[in-house]
Amino acid sequence: MLSHTLEHGVLVITVDQDPGIDGRAALSTHITGLVDAHRPAPVVIVIGDQAASDAAVSAVLRAHQWCARLGILMCVVAHSAPLRRLLENGAETSGPRLVVHARVDTAIATAFTAAA
Repeated sequence: MLSHTLEHGVLVITVDQDPGIDGRAALSTHITGLVDAHRPAPVVIVIGDQAASDAAVSAVLRAHQWCARLGILMCVVAHSAPLRRLLENGAETSGPRLVVHARVDTAIATAFTAAA
């Protein structure tokens, strides 16, 4: 359901399966655990096409709240334009803004540049 790497000092988390309603809390907890373990690294979360669901969006938005409290930049990548709009509309407004991209390379470059 989840994998992660470090690229140029940016934590890249890939969600490749829909967690379903029952799995969204566990997904959010797993993401926040990775954020804690790698902070203060900026975070990019990639929502794969198979994971594009309301439950995945909910988990990612919860993780964004966590990142905002910690002052950590978080970007999200989603290929689906409606999913990107849903993420932008639901994002936490206090703290660092959620940056939503369509491409992984752009998101990593943005996070790396912002952290430098």
